[in-house]
Amino acid sequence: MCLAADPPKIALDNSETLFAVLTAVNACGYDQELDNSDRLRAQVRTEVARAISSSQAAAAVTQEVCQFYKEHQQVDLSRELAQYVSLALYLDGPPNFAPKGKEGELPPDAARVVGFAPLVQKFYQSAALHDLWLRHRPQYDALIEKYHDALSKMVFNTDIYLKLPTAGFLGRQFTVYLEPMGAPAQINARNYGTDYYVVISPVGASLKMDQIRHTYLHYVLDPLAMKRPEAMKRLSPLLEAVRTAPMEESFKNDISLLVTESLIRAVEIRNTLVGKTTEEQRRQAVETSEQQGFILTEYFYNALAKFEQGPTGFRDAYSDLLNAIDVRGETKRAAQIEFANGAAPEVVYIPRRASEQLLVTAEKRLAAGDPGSAQKLAQEALDEKSEDPGRALFILAQVATMNRDMEGARDYFQRALGVAKEPKVVAWSHIYLGRIYDLQEDREAAVGHYRAALDASTALPEAQAAAQKGLQKPYEPPVAPQPQQ
Repeated sequence: MCLAADPPKIALDNSETLFAVLTAVNACGYDQELDNSDRLRAQVRTEVARAISSSQAAAAVTQEVCQFYKEHQQVDLSRELAQYVSLALYLDGPPNFAPKGKEGELPPDAARVVGFAPLVQKFYQSAALHDLWLRHRPQYDALIEKYHDALSKMVFNTDIYLKLPTAGFLGRQFTVYLEPMGAPAQINARNYGTDYYVVISPVGASLKMDQIRHTYLHYVLDPLAMKRPEAMKRLSPLLEAVRTAPMEESFKNDISLLVTESLIRAVEIRNTLVGKTTEEQRRQAVETSEQQGFILTEYFYNALAKFEQGPTGFRDAYSDLLNAIDVRGETKRAAQIEFANGAAPEVVYIPRRASEQLLVTAEKRLAAGDPGSAQKLAQEALDEKSEDPGRALFILAQVATMNRDMEGARDYFQRALGVAKEPKVVAWSHIYLGRIYDLQEDREAAVGHYRAALDASTALPEAQAAAQKGLQKPYEPPVAPQPQQ
């Protein structure tokens, strides 16, 4: 159901694909917040259990589905549901449940469970989920009717505050899916390309409107930042000021994300708290945001006060707001901020663009003398299986070397050789292993690695020179300079 003129600003809907995927995980023991869920969740679970118990074929398929589910359970309960929501949003509808794009284009958490898709297809058929969906479709539609007005009011009030036109954005969509088969406390917001989605399991009188508004603000404001690369380049020195902030790494590596998130938080404070709280309380909310790393929140909070008084719409005012940011002054002010120990997780999951790759950032942090951050990023890439595992292991080996963990470094370099395809990683892994064996006085093993490095580095002059040097004589670590007396 659309909430605005054609093209719609926002749609409130349901999805048989989401229903099928989440019903399958419910059948396998996904019980988070079951007692607090809409009663429809318990009804569906009961009917599915009945269908499974009455069919040997359905029981056999369910066993397969549940084996996969158990093998991919997450320690972090918030990620348990999130990975299946991400997958469902990337699948075509029933009965095929085929990925909409290439597997390499899947978000990391969805890629982790992509093997679930063919199992859902079998489960959908054997448990007669389509019949179940049709039977409960009126209840799903009733949820849309129930929450339609509240969501429409939120969009209207936000547009009025930003002085935006009421028409939607051609070629882009914002969809809120209501799916009772998930945990009510969780909200899953996603940005895939130009499209934004929110998946929520409603219960009670209202939706989690704050999180939906946050996602809607991303939908409205993200494109404004992306269209101004030169302005963002001017602001990029501000990233150095947030290296030690507790917020997610993506905000520390992409100035447009940092700017937009700071702006959104300022809009939320001014648009939803003004009239309900004192100025002192609002200033405290600004301070809390900045302590998490969103260092432009105060600037935008003050700038929005002036924007509210004028007739100009936000799209026209945006460039002036960016151009008025004093980079040097904001950097100096940010240096005085005492960052908090932790930050609230970001509502909207945004898949990384090529410029935001974890391993590129890890290599930069390693070169900057920050092995702790490099290790964290490389391990994350390895865990997500989102980038080259050989490069990730090579970075972890370098970190271990910097930490003088010789055994750990040797293990990582050897593991890197087992999976690496990039000549640079292969050659230098052999060189480092040769040096480690030299230090352990195992010259025969060291020479073997130097020769392997020579074979792998025909197009890498520096690696060739290092390998030749290792063959000529055992490696000796550089002597640290002695302090002057």
